Amino acid sequence: MGSVKSQPPRRYDSTRRRQQALQNRGAVLAAARKRFLAHGYAATTIAEIAKDAGVSVETVYKAFATKAGVLKALFDVSVAGDDEPIPMVQRDVIQNVLNAPEAAAKIEIYAKHLASTMPRSAPVQLLARDGAASSQDAATVWKQIRSETLTAMTMFASDLAGTGQLRVSARQARDVLWTYHAPELYELLVLERGWSAARYGKFIADALIDALLENRH
Repeated sequence: MGSVKSQPPRRYDSTRRRQQALQNRGAVLAAARKRFLAHGYAATTIAEIAKDAGVSVETVYKAFATKAGVLKALFDVSVAGDDEPIPMVQRDVIQNVLNAPEAAAKIEIYAKHLASTMPRSAPVQLLARDGAASSQDAATVWKQIRSETLTAMTMFASDLAGTGQLRVSARQARDVLWTYHAPELYELLVLERGWSAARYGKFIADALIDALLENRH
């Protein structure tokens, strides 16, 4: 009786599965952004997001766990500009700030970056802020966004203090930075008054330099 050749085990194509998961994640975030901004956080359902993204509801829950998880991921991507798992401190713009020798240059790099990201991130932040009034989940995300921003501005203030060029305490610098970083300022100047993002960025840089640094004249 002839021997039966065993078939080699079917290889699990993890690379393809990973690529599909990333593609699905991107589709969900794009659909969620459109839905959230058009209808608000509370009025949007996971089922609607899944339908718009062309994926199952289970896929959304598997990737983000909750609707609040979708909102938080949407904010993270809007700040970073991509969905890569790279901490902000390791990204080029933060390294450029840290490596700049002068405080004014650090602020100018930061302000230019803020002006480039706020068109993406401010609408998401304002969505979370407005949604917080009627949704505990949105309120939690909004609180987390503000807390993360404060942590980032604390680090930035410490870096500026290290130059010896601050004319205020690092604590006060942190609070001033946190205030100017708020999406409400972008909302007022750009969304309501029609400023360009570039003009907004220059205003931020000039205002922070005037408020925080020793007189260079």
